[in-house]
Amino acid sequence: MAHKIVVIEDEPDIANLLAFHLKSNGYDCFVARDGKKGLQLVQTERPDLVLLDLMLPGMSGTDVCKAVKGSADCAHIPIIMLTARGDEVDRILGFELGADDYVIKPFSPRELMLRIKTVLRRNVNILPKVARWQREGLVADFEAYTLLVDGEDAHLTPTEFNLFGEFVRNEGKVLSREQLLSNAWGYEFEGYSRTVDTHVRRLRKKLGPYADWLETVRGIGYRMRRENQTD
Repeated sequence: MAHKIVVIEDEPDIANLLAFHLKSNGYDCFVARDGKKGLQLVQTERPDLVLLDLMLPGMSGTDVCKAVKGSADCAHIPIIMLTARGDEVDRILGFELGADDYVIKPFSPRELMLRIKTVLRRNVNILPKVARWQREGLVADFEAYTLLVDGEDAHLTPTEFNLFGEFVRNEGKVLSREQLLSNAWGYEFEGYSRTVDTHVRRLRKKLGPYADWLETVRGIGYRMRRENQTD
């Protein structure tokens, strides 16, 4: 069955270009030209991925992202943002709200298709070899892509889950931001350290009372503290 992708883009030429390449690559494509209709489309179609322009009429792309990630039914759907080169503030805000990746306009359709495949693939190679991991109130199922926090689903995005898996796989080890970008994103990501920082911050928030297990190592990166580790 083909993956379903919702495109929320108000510029007709870009929307048509995206629809053409998505269909040519075997995806089912649904297009909305404004934020409100795009959100409705996401809620009704429950796609496998959303391509979301940040500059939209009416309801902004960041508001759409916030609404999708704030919904228990749709929070798991990955979002790739489409941004103008100068939209750094909006880009960071998008990551804060849970977006998984971004592509800068004008973009290469070939690169975008690669990004889409990478996000959809949920690269299992970076996940721990164990199918299930438990520590106190955290229970991760690496086959079902779920994380329970004290019995409640944390609703991690695919990128957040890959990031969590990378920490579990390297429990106790310090990981640089560059390592996390390369491994958790599954390719040579054109982002920067703030991308990692915003995702770690979101992950900590979803870990609730166990947030302090993800430690910041100043000047280097992060690590998941081992059980009973004190240094």
